[in-house]
Amino acid sequence: MDKIDLIKRPVEKELNEFRVLFEASLTSTNPKLQDVLSYIKKRRGKMMRPILVMLMAKLFGRLNDATFHAALSLELLHTASLVHDDVVDESDERRGQSSVNAIYNNKVSVLVGDYMLATSLKHASHTGMVRLVELVACLGQDLSEGEILQLTNIENNDFSEQAYFDVIRKKTAALFRASAESGAISVQAGEEDVRCASLFGEMIGIAFQIKDDIFDYFDNPQIGKPTGNDMMEGKLTLPAIYVLNKLNSPELNELALRIRNLEASKEEVASFVERIKSEGGIEYAEKVMRDYRDKALALLPDFTGNELRESLTAYIDYVVERDK
Repeated sequence: MDKIDLIKRPVEKELNEFRVLFEASLTSTNPKLQDVLSYIKKRRGKMMRPILVMLMAKLFGRLNDATFHAALSLELLHTASLVHDDVVDESDERRGQSSVNAIYNNKVSVLVGDYMLATSLKHASHTGMVRLVELVACLGQDLSEGEILQLTNIENNDFSEQAYFDVIRKKTAALFRASAESGAISVQAGEEDVRCASLFGEMIGIAFQIKDDIFDYFDNPQIGKPTGNDMMEGKLTLPAIYVLNKLNSPELNELALRIRNLEASKEEVASFVERIKSEGGIEYAEKVMRDYRDKALALLPDFTGNELRESLTAYIDYVVERDK
């Protein structure tokens, strides 16, 4: 069985219901807005975060309307943040497809992103649970703070793993954490179970981002980004940070700072990438990623049924084994 099919199996019926709700949420009587929303719907991914919401809800109770609206709220917020991120990063592509701003311009992209944020909060209110509304609002704060923190790190002259993980926890990990936590909250799980779900999501999110950062060191047309794309934007991630601290080479450190300051050429970035790979940066990042995978698995409660355990294990494995 395909790993994605295995992941979805316990919530297959509910996921189909969610897709209908998702499609209905992205509609407007304004022709221009509807045109952009239709394009966004076509670029819909595998729905990994809504699936996590539903799996966590099923783990601790019975799925209900609050579960669906929480999943939708988070997916809309996530999608809106990607639309805004592409404007900030001046990106023309997202996962191998043209970004919204590349087709419709920055002004339209920002406004559509704002519309989706408002729609996200509307669906959070439909849960009827103030705690879930607060969770979504706090996630929006975390995502924005994470972006600003990442910009601040680009201006630093040191290479700190702590700073790297601080950014991850505010961005990617925050999304997965909120997804897992909201699933548990939506079925009124106990406080210890909610805390466990939150940590489970965070561990997955950190592993997910490390995997994304590893992709930057290899040419993969499926991802839609050339090798070293993050570094061309001034971002130094875990493989590079590890090697820079291990070697403490003045020459390599100087090049890394030039990359951060957007002063390095494509040839210099390519040379830097090869040096990081040859010095064990990828192997180190993969080890850290798998450590977080193991931490996530250890958080699964003992009473997890076979089907749910298989699904959640497959979910974690997919995060660390995916090729795009």
